Amino acid sequence: MEDRGTVTVLTPTDQPGPAPETPTHLSPPTAGAALADQLRAQLAPDRIITDLTRLRTYECDGITGYRVVPALVALPESTDEVALVVAACARAGVPYVARGAGTGLSGGALPVADGVVISLARMRRVLDVDLVNQRMTVEPGVTNSDITKAVAAHDLYFAPDPSSQTVCTIGGNIAENSGGAHCMKYGFTTNHVHAMTLVLPDASVVTVGGDGAEQVGPDLRGAVIGSEGTLAIATSVTVRLLRKPEAVRTLVADFASAEAAGEAVSGIIAAGIIPAAVEMLDALAIEACEAAVHAGYSLDTAAALVVELDGPTAECDEGFARVEEICLEAGATHLRFAADPDERMLIWKGRKAAFAAMGRISPDYFVQDGVIPRTRLGEVLARMQVMADDAGLRVANVFHAGDGNLHPLVLYDAAVPGESERGEHLSTAIAELCVEMGGSITGEHGVGTDKACSMPKMFSEDDLAVMKRLRAAFDPDGISNPGKIFPTPRLCGERPGPYRVHPLEAAGLIERM
Repeated sequence: MEDRGTVTVLTPTDQPGPAPETPTHLSPPTAGAALADQLRAQLAPDRIITDLTRLRTYECDGITGYRVVPALVALPESTDEVALVVAACARAGVPYVARGAGTGLSGGALPVADGVVISLARMRRVLDVDLVNQRMTVEPGVTNSDITKAVAAHDLYFAPDPSSQTVCTIGGNIAENSGGAHCMKYGFTTNHVHAMTLVLPDASVVTVGGDGAEQVGPDLRGAVIGSEGTLAIATSVTVRLLRKPEAVRTLVADFASAEAAGEAVSGIIAAGIIPAAVEMLDALAIEACEAAVHAGYSLDTAAALVVELDGPTAECDEGFARVEEICLEAGATHLRFAADPDERMLIWKGRKAAFAAMGRISPDYFVQDGVIPRTRLGEVLARMQVMADDAGLRVANVFHAGDGNLHPLVLYDAAVPGESERGEHLSTAIAELCVEMGGSITGEHGVGTDKACSMPKMFSEDDLAVMKRLRAAFDPDGISNPGKIFPTPRLCGERPGPYRVHPLEAAGLIERM
């Protein structure tokens, strides 16, 4: 799990949550806890958690600096049981948050104080495998990589591959529209989901999508994917499977500067080559990955590209030779070719361990997730370096260079006074720089709690109003994952993050619980 800095435990009085999205008929502060006995009578007692020690397991997602202890956690095991819990919340006006594996990196699964967490961790069955039509239906708690394992013997696989794919679940992938290293060629989760069974905030159960990618009428499937749990809870998902490619070719190219590596990326795309993946790591990221995994990356290089092509053997061989030429023309100082599947897996193990490996070189860090046009990669990296120098901090870069999805990691030490605040400010400034450059504040991690206050940098008031109207059509009372995505005066005025002593606390007039 990635560290998001000093832990802050938010009490009900400082729980971030926008006023417009607070449930309109929220019951007294004990309403969430009062549901426990009711739900225990309807579900097995072991599927309702109210013990404070156990509740703390669910108080945050992958951004550990935002923490809220929920009133209770429900562990349903079927669509009907999810609907039962949602119905109880709707009747009582109690907010709820659906949670998968808790690997999200935007605070999207942050609980609501006195609210309910609906954990889907026990819903991990494969419901149907349709080999002829290359489809599989699974429950939301099935992990990304387990989908592939279930059909690997038939030379099929599930293309989206976030770095956390061995632990992240398909339900979470849907919530954030996750991508991964190979999304440049194969797209994001939305490109690989045919249909979903959903429990809506009024507890009704509906199915959206169908047997194919295109359906008649409004694309409700597409609206729900990437909505971060604010519209519905997916309880079964029919995914698209792909045939494994005939050939795969992988290389690592070292460069004397990140700008030179960026030029190589632009050159590859300009040549009409669509790689399966193009990943970039800078010197700090390489240092951390090598310390953790020993993947064989060069420690004396400023930047490295991992480039992978797949498809028919003849096409791969021809494209790969051209990629090699383009890298050398851009100034590559060294090329390493994966000689066999084992070496290829080692290269990818190093890349996918990058976030977790940062603990080797920094006690704390903020994870960012902006998107920029590929052609401005060198310019943005240079600007980021100036911003980091001005803040007196280091920024490690490891990202999906092929589609311009940056993952800058702002390194800091929470034990040093002022570094947490400087790191948080720099992280936000980098996200907003991406918008300035014609990009987005998020590519696949979501907006959640972390970037809600930056939404007006990207969207107008009219844009946000349209989004809120869509949300209200699904959830008029605002009980489904409230306080996420949309900026509000309270959320942005009391921005969560590393704890800062309140003046009244410093004066000894109040005590933090």
